[in-house]
Amino acid sequence: MSIQPCCVKGFEWDGTPEGKAIPFPTASNQAYVTGSNTEAAVMLITDVFGWDFINNRLLADHFAREANVTVYMPDFFDGESISKETLKKDFTDWAKDGLDIMAFVGRHSREIREPEIFDCAKKLRAEYKKVGAIGYCYGGWAVCRLGAKGNNLVDSVSMGHPSMLIKEDLDGVVVPIQILAPEIDAAYTAELKEHTFKVLQKNQVVFDYVHFPGVEHSCFTRGNAEKAGELEAMVRGKQAAVDWFKTWLHPA
Repeated sequence: MSIQPCCVKGFEWDGTPEGKAIPFPTASNQAYVTGSNTEAAVMLITDVFGWDFINNRLLADHFAREANVTVYMPDFFDGESISKETLKKDFTDWAKDGLDIMAFVGRHSREIREPEIFDCAKKLRAEYKKVGAIGYCYGGWAVCRLGAKGNNLVDSVSMGHPSMLIKEDLDGVVVPIQILAPEIDAAYTAELKEHTFKVLQKNQVVFDYVHFPGVEHSCFTRGNAEKAGELEAMVRGKQAAVDWFKTWLHPA
């Protein structure tokens, strides 16, 4: 499933990020890092608004504080991202409105970015006892790949309103996986949702499917706190992910 118009809609949040930018995984790359846990880390793979979008950084801060992990949010778009000014527009015709989203996706295709995403996960795996990953929109497919059979890169994953996800991604997952799923989602379709249930049960994978009625794709990272139900969904989605990583990255 490709990027949909809903993938570039939403709202910018208020707040001041607490983390910092560092070279990662090499001196030629960079990541936003927040938190101080030396044993448990989470990699956050963003939507198309990228690693420097304030909403993504504020969400990373919440995870670091509340799940007691160090969060790494790498730049997987080589310094490029969809402008936050896009959030103020109503995209009914991408070409007419000047957003060549398919060109962006082509420059940052799965084939191009997967090796880089794996390299970051390998570095975290070498440095931390427990590693998780969470991906929103664009990042959804990536966390499934990290949690696929034979990779041994993460201990658990979570994804919220995934896009670019295909059935084979779900087929390969073997680590505990959480799915944060808005009811209204043109990218994470009813067919993919049904396949999620069937294949994870068939493969006896531990999973947590959290349904959010009445809200749309992007609500967890670009939700409007003034819109009925979206603030509740943002809070509930954040808390669900926090609890998930507490469970799988801090075993009793």
